[in-house]
Amino acid sequence: MKFPLLLAPTSIFAAGFDLAVSAQRELNIAAIVMFLGFTVVTLLITYYSNKKSQSIGAFYTAGGNISSFQNGLAIAGDYMSAASFLGITALIFTNGFDGLIYSVGFLVGWPIILFLIAEKFRNLGKFTFADIVAYRLSSKPIRVISAISALSVVIFYLIAQMVGAGQLIQLLFGLPYKFAVILVGILMICYVVFGGMHATTWVQIIKAILLLAGASFMAFMVIYLTNFDLKYYTDLAVSSHPKGEAIIRPGVFLPDTISALSLGLALMFGTAGLPHILMRFFTVKDAKEARKSVFYATGFIAYFYILTFIIGFGAIALLYSNSALINPDGSFAGANNMVAIILAEVLGGDIFLGFISAVSFATILAVVAGLTISGAGAISHDLFVNAIKNGKCDAKTQMRVTKSSILILGFLAIVLGFVFENQNVAFMVGLAFAIAASVNFPILFLSIYFKDLTSKGVFWGGLIGLITVVSLVVLGPGIWVKSFGFDSAIFPYEHPAIFTIPLTFFLIYVLSKLDRSKRAQIDRMGFDAQNFRAQSGVGIEGALEH
Repeated sequence: MKFPLLLAPTSIFAAGFDLAVSAQRELNIAAIVMFLGFTVVTLLITYYSNKKSQSIGAFYTAGGNISSFQNGLAIAGDYMSAASFLGITALIFTNGFDGLIYSVGFLVGWPIILFLIAEKFRNLGKFTFADIVAYRLSSKPIRVISAISALSVVIFYLIAQMVGAGQLIQLLFGLPYKFAVILVGILMICYVVFGGMHATTWVQIIKAILLLAGASFMAFMVIYLTNFDLKYYTDLAVSSHPKGEAIIRPGVFLPDTISALSLGLALMFGTAGLPHILMRFFTVKDAKEARKSVFYATGFIAYFYILTFIIGFGAIALLYSNSALINPDGSFAGANNMVAIILAEVLGGDIFLGFISAVSFATILAVVAGLTISGAGAISHDLFVNAIKNGKCDAKTQMRVTKSSILILGFLAIVLGFVFENQNVAFMVGLAFAIAASVNFPILFLSIYFKDLTSKGVFWGGLIGLITVVSLVVLGPGIWVKSFGFDSAIFPYEHPAIFTIPLTFFLIYVLSKLDRSKRAQIDRMGFDAQNFRAQSGVGIEGALEH
């Protein structure tokens, strides 16, 4: 006997309806208690971590004392963001099969990191990915372009997290959206300023464990409510969704081939260019541990994205099939970004709603903290210390600039959370990945593997690539129409990576080949020394003149 709706009483669906459409709903005491409990625990971790984050190295990398398993969980925690859980579930709920392009795209980037980047990155760098690029190139211009690119990625990623956080707190407590965004920004600043990477890592680990447990329970309950009959589960989703059989075929969300390929490339190569992910390779003691971290992270992330598929289609089957949740025109009555939260109440009542809400909030805070510390590293370590001060800066001043940078990024995140309130969080992360794939990844990859790379090639090729990808993102329909309100977009595609990734590679390659300057000769001669250090982890610091 099929009994999905028999096990999900009408009263629970009605509660889900109230949750979706009413900002001033009756307070869920269980949700509030769990939310406050997580906040208190993480603030205690921050207080404890403050004692271990006094030096610059400890603040940025937790002293390199995180184990590979812990770091793998923390990397997975960084990656399993609000966009992954809330955004991908919402995209699958709205578009069906096409929403999986995010899950697949996010996942397939990890073999690139595992086999091409992880060990070399750990052997060459210190705090940020600009350290690797500047190893044999002219430090000042390279750090400037690397920092600007990293900050662009961080800002777009922050927007996604702040939007998700604001909508979640608004939904959970009935607070105004803007107040919710301000609350998240203040907590984020506290975590990073006082706890550094040590606190951020442990918040990520705790949050990753809780999120995997909660998502596992949701996926199990979805299958259980359909009597472990996956065919019936799929048929119910198809018959309930207004788009019908189209949800199990590609082409709903991304109707043209260029958009699909472009987004796929951005997600796949963007993973290897995310500054807050790359920064985590410095938290382990050596290259072997860095590689093992990626191995563990890949397993956790793959498992999680399988769960998002089940949860997304389960939401279609269980929510669309109840008339209390559907508008007269057939559309869903709630906020799509909050589908996972609504489904949690359907599956487990108020207590499980409280758990998933608290975990989702923890997810956002942890990812925002990771993004902020990587952004602060770009401003303080790359721009201020190495570009402006030429590496001559005492630790006390550097720490003061770092913490000032965190305050600035926190304020900026709050403002951008206001501006982009109505954007889908997964879409915003897609834009961040487009920049990471189009600028950071080509620069990082070529700096490791291209012998003829020169400072001039990286600076001008990276700068033109960055300007191009940001311009096309802003001029595309995702921002030009949806956020700025214009009638039509100047650039027809939301995702430009299929154009901008080859462009940046081409520009850096050609400009480097054409460079005949004295600096270019130094850059090329330094490749062998860099390659030796990248392979062995043993290098001669100062062998290259920066």
